[in-house]
Amino acid sequence: MDFIHEDFLLRSPAARQLYHRYAAAQPILDYHSHLSPRDLAEDRRFHDLYEIWLEGDHYKWRAMRANGIAERFCTGDASPFEKYLAWAGTVPATLRNPLYHWTHLELKRYFGTSTLLDESSAKSVWDSANRQLQNGDLTARGILKRFRVRVLCTVDDPCDDLKHHQTIAASEHSFRVLPTFRPDKAFLVHAPLEFNSWLRRLEAATNREIITLYDFLDALKQRHDYFHGHGCRLSDHGLNQCFGAVTSELQVSSTFAKARAGSAATPEEAQQFGAHLLLFFARLDAEKGWTKQLHLGALRNVNSRMFDAIGPDTGFDNIGDFPQITPLCSFLDQLARDNALPKTIVYNGNPADNYAIATAVGSFQEGPVAGKVQFGSGWWFLDQKEAIEWQLNALSRTGLLSRFIGMLTDSRSFMSFPRHEYFRRVLCNLLGEDMERGELPNDEQLLGSLVQNICYENAQRYFSFDLNAGETAKPTAVSTRSTVD
Repeated sequence: MDFIHEDFLLRSPAARQLYHRYAAAQPILDYHSHLSPRDLAEDRRFHDLYEIWLEGDHYKWRAMRANGIAERFCTGDASPFEKYLAWAGTVPATLRNPLYHWTHLELKRYFGTSTLLDESSAKSVWDSANRQLQNGDLTARGILKRFRVRVLCTVDDPCDDLKHHQTIAASEHSFRVLPTFRPDKAFLVHAPLEFNSWLRRLEAATNREIITLYDFLDALKQRHDYFHGHGCRLSDHGLNQCFGAVTSELQVSSTFAKARAGSAATPEEAQQFGAHLLLFFARLDAEKGWTKQLHLGALRNVNSRMFDAIGPDTGFDNIGDFPQITPLCSFLDQLARDNALPKTIVYNGNPADNYAIATAVGSFQEGPVAGKVQFGSGWWFLDQKEAIEWQLNALSRTGLLSRFIGMLTDSRSFMSFPRHEYFRRVLCNLLGEDMERGELPNDEQLLGSLVQNICYENAQRYFSFDLNAGETAKPTAVSTRSTVD
């Protein structure tokens, strides 16, 4: 039997029933992705397996370094084929790492190969994949169509002109690609060189001079309005921890002026500035009916030597250990008191905080929106089988799994869409085991509806995206196999 077979990760008849009848056929709503809008606008055709699979993939780089591979084969000057060979030689060493599952699931779904990748099989896999990349439908847009992606939300700086999104919207009718407003650089008052460099971009984007805090906030609102006009319905923030300490506008204005003049804000000043700015953005989101995303708990760029050499997002980040709950609840509470709390998704980077965050979001639910504040899916180091189950269990035990809006890719790779299949298999296996033990009723329709909702329908209702650009038929429960155990 092939390693990746039709019942991969599905350990019971009930799990197989749920997956094949209710999960497998669902389309994808990928509401958080780092894919390139330019690649989609240009419908990029990838030259080889390195370009589509290894280029920019810091998950693989981490594994290669741990396997003793020199940096030139990760981010250095080795040729694409040499880098691919180094990865192929590393794959057998990744047993029990989720990369082993993802690698072979991706090769199967994109190129139809069941071959286990290693040094001996590397050349044949490379040649076969490259032929399909050069002659088949595996272009940037073709991939989204193959995997039935209905909506893809990218991550975009407020200064971006969104021209690539405009190109896609004007020329593509099979799916929608929408921007996400991610203003992380607006918080950098502790790093004035980077902050002021970014402010020059903001001035150019808004065609105005930014001198005071009022100018700054007004320019940000202008860009928020611009994004809304181009279909944006989500914002996003990557933070160590949520900002909770509120101070006077006078103090915030003073901190802004200090950074504008080239002096770094103190840690306390940066926290207070961040709290004021985060509340400002949240109120804009609430006014427009957007969803706010908070990615909390990553400790980034811990290897300063490598950060200085090759920069961020290269595999030198890890799980952080920051106090999360008090500032998060303070932030949510301030907005709730003012009736200004937008729909919010909180992604947790540290599994030790799962139950605390799951219960925190439960304290701020309110109608008429079901699951208004979401405990987000397993993120970064936690988007693998065990940690996905941890997140699902914490949410189930403290809230309503039935209102969960499901998985996303959070990826820079066009080879990442099988992550949705992976999640769906883990979900169905978890529910199937509960059914087999008698902890959930043996009611296929009841559990099948739960699966369909988590895989797709809940997210569509939650975000209320206009899908006129895509297919209009509602997904149905169809089997992907001839018989079901």
